Amino acid sequence: MNLSNIGLLDLPYDILLIILKKLNNIDVLYSLLDVDNQRLDIIVQENTFTNTLNFVLTTSTDDISPFTDSILDRFCINILPRIHHNIKSLILDSISMERILLAADYPNLTELKLFNFNGKIVSHYFTVESPFRRIFQRQITDLILVFENDFNEISVKHYTTDVYGYILKFFENLKHLSIGSFPHFFPPLVLRNLPLITFSSSILYKLCIRVGNFLDFLALLDGRLQQLTTLIVAIGDMAYHSSNVYNMDNLPNLKCFSLKCYCLSYEYDAQILPLFCHMSNLEELTLHITIESRTAFIDGTHIYNEILVHMPRLRTFYFCISTDTHMDRLIRHLSRDDIQGTFTNIISEQVDCIVNYRYRSAMCHVFSLPFMFDSLKYIGNKFPTIIFNNVKILAVHDGVPFKHEFFIRIAWSF
Repeated sequence: MNLSNIGLLDLPYDILLIILKKLNNIDVLYSLLDVDNQRLDIIVQENTFTNTLNFVLTTSTDDISPFTDSILDRFCINILPRIHHNIKSLILDSISMERILLAADYPNLTELKLFNFNGKIVSHYFTVESPFRRIFQRQITDLILVFENDFNEISVKHYTTDVYGYILKFFENLKHLSIGSFPHFFPPLVLRNLPLITFSSSILYKLCIRVGNFLDFLALLDGRLQQLTTLIVAIGDMAYHSSNVYNMDNLPNLKCFSLKCYCLSYEYDAQILPLFCHMSNLEELTLHITIESRTAFIDGTHIYNEILVHMPRLRTFYFCISTDTHMDRLIRHLSRDDIQGTFTNIISEQVDCIVNYRYRSAMCHVFSLPFMFDSLKYIGNKFPTIIFNNVKILAVHDGVPFKHEFFIRIAWSF
């Protein structure tokens, strides 16, 4: 055989499959389905290339770029009607959603991720009159909503009752709900002073959302979500009034918990730390917390004695805990080596820290590696030689002017 004359279609099935798997499913289907080759037709219609289809193009600035009409026409007329029975997950934007969903029946579609979401989508499509009622109401178990970039703030209580709460009622088999947007604003869930039935479910096991304040967070744990095993939450405000009492006993079903918040030292001690006593069955924990006005940096000893000791079943721990304080508040001025030496009992395989002493303030970040978070604020001239692949928001601050070498290191690390 003349190896120089071997073409793509001459390759063995396994090799051809490996090559095609490295391509985007949309590209594979658009380029290779119906090209007058029976072998390719059979391969590209396999579950590997048809289970999940992503019709959303994102730019480097997280903006959404639409598919051209010619590409959508080919999919809606020729491709989707042939493979729709294989499709289990669709990633769409609100502009092309109707066109794509009308192209076929999708009897096995269970997961939908929708970009450029807004309240009008609910009133237009999440209704009993909608042509997609069967899909939304009966089939969808996983719903991920990403708000449009130019969202304008309106009544957050309106969104809680008429959007978030309504979704839990309308999607009868919903087991996973994620609501978010990066880096733009979207309305938080506000539950305080609202009836329990406003936002409740007996089957939801995963929730990812931002809440208005700490009371709204406590409300999520009062029994309204009976089967919740995974909670990913960002708290907007740590304000807390003890007159509002929510019943939060132990959380035996909670296996995975992720928390992002900014708090003062007394709020951390009185509100955040007591939470972990109720999470003895936790298996995965993610913490992204900034604490202000503390007298000591958070270190490995504190993390073990105040957090991890309550979680004997914990297997995975990702964290970035930052302490931001005034120099005159600090009892001890610790170095990076001092702090790293306290992490002997932490289950994370690798841990690092950044300590930045400025004229009147001090900042300490302790974090697990690889760095899992999308923001890192107020690092100075000294930071470890680490690749921060996930960081999209970076703030730098130091009393010493930044030089050219600093920005070279920033470009390499971020």
